[in-house]
Amino acid sequence: MKAERDELGFDAPAPLGHPVRASLPENAPTGPAIGDRLPDFSLPNAFGQMVTFHEDRGVSKAALVFYRSAVW
Repeated sequence: MKAERDELGFDAPAPLGHPVRASLPENAPTGPAIGDRLPDFSLPNAFGQMVTFHEDRGVSKAALVFYRSAVW
């Protein structure tokens, strides 16, 4: 199956126009803006130990990366 590139530059094996590749509706919330304080959250690290975002980073700045989607 050949990957197709959409107008945003995303390549995926699903054909353009397939529902799995649908864009967000206009005015859909997309998450916090740059500089907004995130709510606190906890996730396991690679060793299975819980890491609490604000507690573990202290006063250090952080950058989080969220991927829009994945097509398998």
